[in-house]
Parts: sequence; C-alpha cells; structure tokens
Amino acid sequence: MTTQTGYAVHQIARPTGFPTADDFAYVRTPIPTPAPGTALVHNLLLSVDPYHRGLMDGGEGGFELGTPLEGRAVGRVVASRDPGLAEGDLVFHRRGWRTHALVTLGVDGTRRLRNHDGVPLEAYLSILGGTGLTAYAALTRTAALREGEDLFVSAAAGGVGTATGHIARLLGARRIIGSAGSAAKVAHLTGELGFDAAFDYHDGPVGEQLAQAAAAGGGGIDVYVDNVGGDHLEGAIDVLREFGRIAWVGAISMYNGDRSPAAPRNLFEVVHKSLRLEGVLVRHHTNLQDELEEFLVPHLRSGRIGTDTTVAQGFDHTVEAFLGMLHGDNLGKMLVRVEG
Repeated sequence: MTTQTGYAVHQIARPTGFPTADDFAYVRTPIPTPAPGTALVHNLLLSVDPYHRGLMDGGEGGFELGTPLEGRAVGRVVASRDPGLAEGDLVFHRRGWRTHALVTLGVDGTRRLRNHDGVPLEAYLSILGGTGLTAYAALTRTAALREGEDLFVSAAAGGVGTATGHIARLLGARRIIGSAGSAAKVAHLTGELGFDAAFDYHDGPVGEQLAQAAAAGGGGIDVYVDNVGGDHLEGAIDVLREFGRIAWVGAISMYNGDRSPAAPRNLFEVVHKSLRLEGVLVRHHTNLQDELEEFLVPHLRSGRIGTDTTVAQGFDHTVEAFLGMLHGDNLGKMLVRVEG
C-alpha cells in the first residue's frame, strides 16, 4: 500500500445461500482528500457482522453492487477539516470494509472514542461496541434481567453471546446456559468464560439438551437472549418459567436460507405462560453507550472480563474473516486488523 492508494471491498454479486469469495472484489482506490466538515480516517480495525449477510441481498437499505461495503470500524484521523476532529483522534464510524474513509463527527454514528487507559482497541468493536451494546440493551432494557435469575443465550461463543455472558454475570445472574456449534466452543464457554452449562446443538434436539441443562440447576430459565431463532427459540419457550422474557437479537439459522421460517410449534405457550418476546435493534439503544462504558471499563481494566475477539490480520483477509464468521469459525467477535 502506498501513501496515495487505498483499498475497499466491493460486493459484485448477490449470493444464493452462503456467500462465497466470488461475490466480492478487492478494489484499489485513491485516498480521498477531506472537504470542509470532513476528516480522513485510516482504519485500524474492521468489524464483520452477521447482519451484513442480510444487507447483501440488496433492496431497501441493502448493499449496492460495485460500491464499498459499509460496516463498523475504528480508525485514526490522519487529516481533518472537521472542527470537531483533530489529527490523531481515534474514532468509531460505520464506513468500514475499506482502508480509508471520510467521516463527519456526529453523522452516521461517527464519534470520538473516549480511549480509556488500559482498554485495548479491540474492545471498542466488541464488548464496548455494537455487540456489547446489543447484549447490554437486551439484558437491562428488553429482558430486564434481575439478580438471581437464570439465563439461556444461543450462539453463546459469538460476539453478542460472549458479551451477554459477561454482562449477565456482572448483573448477578444465578445460572448461565449457552449453546454453541462445537465441542471446543462448549469447552471454551464453561472452562474460560464461566458459563454454568453449555451444549453443542449438533449433539441432539436443542429442546432436550436445554431442558437437561436447566434441570441441573433446579429446572427452568427466566430469560432467553436469542441469536439463532428456529429450534432454539422453540426449545427456550418450553423451558421458560412463567413471566419469562425473550430478547430476540438475531436469527443466524435463517440468514443464508429461507427468510420466512415456520413459527415455533409451541408459540401459544407465550400466552399460556405470560411470556414476553421483544426484538432488539441496537440502533434504538445508542443512548446507552456512556452507561455501558461506565459499567464495563472497570472490569476490563481489572481483567475480570476480556474483549473476546478473533482477529484476522491484514485487510486482504476481510472477506475470508466474514465468510469464516458466517460458518462459525470465530470465538467471540470477529474483527480484521488493517495493516499498512
């Protein structure tokens, strides 16, 4: 990479099912010059997220073909004509999937990072970023987890899942159960992240495995943070206690196939048990960012919690990291470290 040339990832085809590398292209681009009111950022870390898969299908709000993709990123200001940003500032913004970007403070979520001492940069795209904010909103606002309650989280070894486990423990959850997609991930949840129980959803019906895990703690759960949908949601409805709450964050089981799956066969149990099911969109909770940081930064500094990231090295591994994330290759949040 030269000082005059940047690179971006373009989507060049609409995928059917799982995307492949052929759906993308790395494109050389001139590094832009900031106009009045903008700043040039050299990206340092990029986030690749499950929601990007839905945007790849196009339509309203989706990715356009032949243009740089958008995504969360952290970068350093290298030139500025924005009076609110100075050279050297670290910023969070949403013009990722490229090495350089023009941003404006306060536009499209662009903000100067508080740069807490002792907190690694990866935290701002994981537990202090959108994944952590999603988990925090799901637990404290949508599900209103109370001290002493029991929690189940699906895709528990992913970005939102690991953040949910950490935050729930700090909020005083009694037992935390997780599902994951491999024996290694299950061992990571119970051995490294402090989950009380975990299971591999490949090992048998999710509902049966969840019921068995819950029975070991006296039976039942109070809160379910759903990142999967499908059989996980059905199993959780069966095991939830009366007045239980479901914070539905995502449905990764449906991202690469049918987008209109059948409803859980036990959906009427929502009425019978007086359950509450509510969707969680992080963009409705950006007002919680400072609260999230005040809550978590002391624990990051002390080492009680970690960033839980898998980091691909080099911008030219962005597509590989995205595809790997969709196939479950990551532990925690999948990030790309831009070099050059």
